[in-house]
Amino acid sequence: MRYLLAKRHLPTLAHFASSNVVLAFDYDGSLAPITNEPSRARLRDRTRRLLIAVAHRYPCVVISGRARDDVTRRLKGIPVWHVFGNHGLEPWDQDIAYAKRVHEWVDHLTRRLPSYTGLIIEDKTYSVAIHYRCVRQKRLVVQAINDAVLGLHGLRTVGGKQAVNLVPLDAPHKGMALERARRLLACDCAVYVGDDDTDEDAFRVAPPEHLLSIRVGASRTSSAHYYLKTQYEIDSLLRMLVRLRPSRSATGD
Repeated sequence: MRYLLAKRHLPTLAHFASSNVVLAFDYDGSLAPITNEPSRARLRDRTRRLLIAVAHRYPCVVISGRARDDVTRRLKGIPVWHVFGNHGLEPWDQDIAYAKRVHEWVDHLTRRLPSYTGLIIEDKTYSVAIHYRCVRQKRLVVQAINDAVLGLHGLRTVGGKQAVNLVPLDAPHKGMALERARRLLACDCAVYVGDDDTDEDAFRVAPPEHLLSIRVGASRTSSAHYYLKTQYEIDSLLRMLVRLRPSRSATGD
C-alpha cells in the first residue's frame, strides 16, 4: 500500500479529482471516528464542514454498514447524492425474506451468547453487527461468537474493528453499491474510502485506473492501493479535494 498524502502520490489524487468521478465514503472509522458505543459515532465539526464543501463540488455517496435511516440522520444537512445502508443492501434490495432471516439470527445469538459486559448485538433489520470492543475477555468472546455463528445458515461473516458482521449470503455488498452509484451518475471512475474488512468488496470492484481505493490505516492484507495513516487524516483528504476542484458556490474549510 502507498501513503496517499505523500507528495509523489498527489498527482494520482489530482488525476481522479479532475475526472468524471464519484466520491464514496464509509461512515464509521472513515468519515467519523469509531466510538465504544456505535450510537455515539459523530462527524467532527471540521469534517462536516469540509464534506459539505466537497459535496458541492463532486457527486458524493456514503455506503455504510449502518441501517440507512441511521446514517442518513447523521448526515443531515450534507448534500450527498445518495446513502446506501446495510453494506449496500438498502434501499434498492430490501426484502422481507432478508429481514426474517436476520430476526432469526438475532434470536439465536441472544440465546447462545453469554452475557458478557459490554457485548452489543446490533439488529439492523437486514444485517447484524456483534460489537465486542468494550468486552474485557476478548479472546473468550470471539470464540463464543464463532461458536454461535456456526449454528446459523444463509449468511456471510465479515470482520470489522472489534466487531463481527453477519449479512445475508446472497445480498448486495458495498462493491455492488459503488458500481451502481457510478452507473447511475454516469461516472467513469470512483474514489472509495473505507477502513476495515467490510470495505474490501468495494476496494476490489474495479481496476486501479477506474478506482482510487483508500484505506484508513495501512494493512498488508487489504486490496486497497492507498492508505491514510489515521481517521483524522480524512480532513486532510477532504481539504485537498476541495482545493483540487475550486467552486465559487461552495463554502468550507
